[in-house]
Amino acid sequence: MPIAESRAVVVPPADAALERRTVQRVFRRIVPFLAVLYVVNFLDRTNVSFAALTMNGDIHITPTVFGFGAGIFFIGYFIFEVPSNILLHKFGPRMWIARIMVTWGIISAGTGFIHTPSQFVILRVLLGIAEAGFFPGIVFLLSQWIPRRYLAGAIATFYLGVPISQVAGAPLSTGLMKLGGTIGISGWRLMYVCEGLPAIVLGIACLLYLTDRPSDARWLADDEREWLIGTLEAEERAKVSAAGPQMKKSEQIRRALTNRFVWALAFIYLGITCGSNSMNYLFPSVLQSFRRTFGMNIGLISNGLITAIPYAAAAVAMLWWTRRSDRFQERRKHTAAAAILASLASATSLLINKPIVIVIGFVLLAVGVYSAINVFWAIPQRVLSGLEAATGIALINAIGNLSGFGGPYLSGFLYTITGTYTAGFLVIAVLVGLGGIGILLMPARLIDIPTQPIGSNE
Repeated sequence: MPIAESRAVVVPPADAALERRTVQRVFRRIVPFLAVLYVVNFLDRTNVSFAALTMNGDIHITPTVFGFGAGIFFIGYFIFEVPSNILLHKFGPRMWIARIMVTWGIISAGTGFIHTPSQFVILRVLLGIAEAGFFPGIVFLLSQWIPRRYLAGAIATFYLGVPISQVAGAPLSTGLMKLGGTIGISGWRLMYVCEGLPAIVLGIACLLYLTDRPSDARWLADDEREWLIGTLEAEERAKVSAAGPQMKKSEQIRRALTNRFVWALAFIYLGITCGSNSMNYLFPSVLQSFRRTFGMNIGLISNGLITAIPYAAAAVAMLWWTRRSDRFQERRKHTAAAAILASLASATSLLINKPIVIVIGFVLLAVGVYSAINVFWAIPQRVLSGLEAATGIALINAIGNLSGFGGPYLSGFLYTITGTYTAGFLVIAVLVGLGGIGILLMPARLIDIPTQPIGSNE
């Protein structure tokens, strides 16, 4: 189908003080709370990487089976991603995000009671089904509240949940595992239960705290609410005008699922997220493998602390990079440059093959992929609107997150054959680089849309 070129947005006139006050109030009310949800979400998704350090031996999970089990999470996620976001659009983000959190919290905590490899795999599938729609649902929610010239910064602040979950979660997870051993409980079991319960509590909190749409926001002043509604409606009108007349819901879904622009972004995202997903699930195991490769014995607590370093660096870098992208209103080159940096740095460090250089390579991998991902998610909302946006965002995320299955499984398989993670991560570095090149080849007119400079009244 043809891809409509997007037009510049003319927003309702407002003084800079009103615009700044409104955006800041929306940020303070919504974004930090969503970031907390993502901290808990990502901790529950990736704590399996720490559990593997002792769980695999306890219930006889091989590296290949672990890679399969860690990655199969994304198969359930992939199948139910688009339906989940369609239901989110129907029932509203507040109720649907609450449902997602409560169900994933129950399943995540339940992983602490498994006894066989098959039970591990089954619960990973169920966790993916339960969580399907969370991330694209949040991105869609933000697009309904944040004017698009501020959107990359808002997504980056929300996405801080990932590095925070790793910076705080790495020592927390390994600390809980250590504690379990001192009180006669398998540490990984204690970790799963303790880290799963907060999701249930926060899911209930969503019902009380979140607001579905700006028109319902009693916590905004009248002039703030009117400015925000007017600005967002102007952006929607520009997208509808560029794409054609308003369509029925079924037509919007079909249009999103057959949109070449959406599919191109999905495969670009697939390449970039190969880096983030593989690192999230396997970096602790890479550090553990230093004992076999270099004769270095890295203890449980040290592993957690070293794992936190790349994510701490990524948290700082991605905020600076996305704010720079917002300031220049440029998305394509910012996404590409960050992804290509991640690819070249990680590949070079693996080829040099020295412990400290490999860790530095993983730091730059985290900095690059997370900076790229955050700028990337400001792109789809520039041309997609309403239910078409909810469906398209879900499809992009679903396809992209297949890397969460392929990356860990491929790396685990190659590790079984070669005895090192080098081959697997070299392939992943190539895929990340291809994602960066792919976004660079996208027509700039579809991605970098002229808007007023931030704070402008003109």
